Amino acid sequence: MALSIGDRIPLATLTTMTDSGPQPVESDEVLGKGTVVLFAVPGAFTPTCSDDHLPGFVLQADQLLAKGVDRIACIAVNDSFVLDAWGKARDVGDKILMLGDGNGQFTAAAGMELDASGFGLGTRSKRYAAVLEDGVVKDLFVEADGVGLSVSAADAVLATL
Repeated sequence: MALSIGDRIPLATLTTMTDSGPQPVESDEVLGKGTVVLFAVPGAFTPTCSDDHLPGFVLQADQLLAKGVDRIACIAVNDSFVLDAWGKARDVGDKILMLGDGNGQFTAAAGMELDASGFGLGTRSKRYAAVLEDGVVKDLFVEADGVGLSVSAADAVLATL
C-alpha cells in the first residue's frame, strides 16, 4: 500500500556517508523529527534526477529552510557511496542529507517502488516529494508516471509551504 497523507513514515535502515565512511541511520531518526522535506529519485546520476530534481532542491534550500523546514533529505535506491559522489558532483554540501536505500527497504515499505527494469535499472523509487511533520506525512507529491518532474519539483513543494 502506497504512503499517503496522515501516514507515519516507514521504519527502515538507510545509509549516509560520513567522514569515517557509510553510516547506517534509522529512518525515524533522520526523517521523524521536526519538519522535513523528503524527495525521492529513481536514480542518482540519471538525467532528470541529476540535471533538474536534485539541483532544484539545492537552489531552493535556503527558501525552504526560511519557511520552517528543519531538514531536506534525498533518498534513492542506490548505495551511500553513489549518493555521496552524486552530492559532491552537484555541490550539495550540507544543504541536503543524502540517504541511500540500497536494498529498497524504505521504498518498498512506503509502497513507492518503480519497475525500471526496462531501462536496465531494476527496482527503483518513484519520483516523489513529501513534507513530513514529526515523521507523519503532511503533504505528498507523487509524479503520475513515477518518473516525470512537475509536482515533486522544489518549486512546487516550496509553493505549498
